[in-house]
Amino acid sequence: MVHVSFWDFVKGQWTAAPAVERADLTGKTVVVVGANTGIGYEAAKHFASMNPGRLIMACRSQERGNAAVTNLKKSTGFDRAELWLVDLCSFASVKAFADKFEKEVERIDILVANAAIIPHAYEVTKDGWETSLQVNHLAPALLIFLLLPQILKTAEMSTSIPRVVIVGSEVHQQGEISQKIFEAPSANEALSSREFCIPYSPRSKYHLSKLLNILFTQALANHLPPTHPTIIANCINPGFCRSELTRGMWNPVFLLFRWLLARPAEEGARQLIWGSVGMPDESQGGAESLKGAYVHFSKVMEPSDFVISEKGQEFKGILWSDTVKILSKVDPRVQSIVERYLRK
Repeated sequence: MVHVSFWDFVKGQWTAAPAVERADLTGKTVVVVGANTGIGYEAAKHFASMNPGRLIMACRSQERGNAAVTNLKKSTGFDRAELWLVDLCSFASVKAFADKFEKEVERIDILVANAAIIPHAYEVTKDGWETSLQVNHLAPALLIFLLLPQILKTAEMSTSIPRVVIVGSEVHQQGEISQKIFEAPSANEALSSREFCIPYSPRSKYHLSKLLNILFTQALANHLPPTHPTIIANCINPGFCRSELTRGMWNPVFLLFRWLLARPAEEGARQLIWGSVGMPDESQGGAESLKGAYVHFSKVMEPSDFVISEKGQEFKGILWSDTVKILSKVDPRVQSIVERYLRK
């Protein structure tokens, strides 16, 4: 990947967004995490216009989630949206969501792992992890692992390929992994430690989490079955959008930067939709090119130099193994799912 300069970024932000992709989702189940606001809500609205059998809007807040479902119905006329609660700051909440899903839903065709956070200071969740690491990486990974059997089951009974869409960002190219993290007994524990995080930089922690997102996406794709039944996992860059992700940031320079450059959330949501239902031409690799792909502006693009480097590929393996190990302690089903459904 050619390093994206500031002026390349500005040009990209001012370039007209591609039109939203369309598909017939009749009879299919779509799950959007973080669907009560921003690009998650706008993506849910787009999905609603495609007539899904079930549209599950996964949100942390009952009040805000109910408001989102009501607003979606008013704006689209779609009356089958469902609010399900999940709090990524709590592994117990993620497990409860997956348990409910296993009991009540027969299939899952599209899972959009969208929710993210940018804390302004070093904080740990009640599970003991630095907040952005848990919310942006560990909890979504846990959700994906626990829902994987049903996603693969859907692949067995469907002519289309189910998809897991992980929301990343082009700022992943600014994420850094030091040699100490490579050498640590647990990469995740080291990244979560006070020693690593202090002094706390919200921006650098967010960049790091987006780097982890693309590495995890690639690792998941590498471990999935190569042929049917299988799924597509990709990592989508929605661009810099006006959303609640940056709430609480009152720096005047940033506010001016956002006012000049940020896209409407709806435009960013179009990229989530493309990752969910879009398809490159066969001349560009078709469905195969989407597996583990980094998608920018409705095209499969090469991720950062670090990701494609030998060091990046080495850390991808470290991150995968360590994430599986940690989440297997959170829920023993994770190890069983990895052994039963995924390749070594």
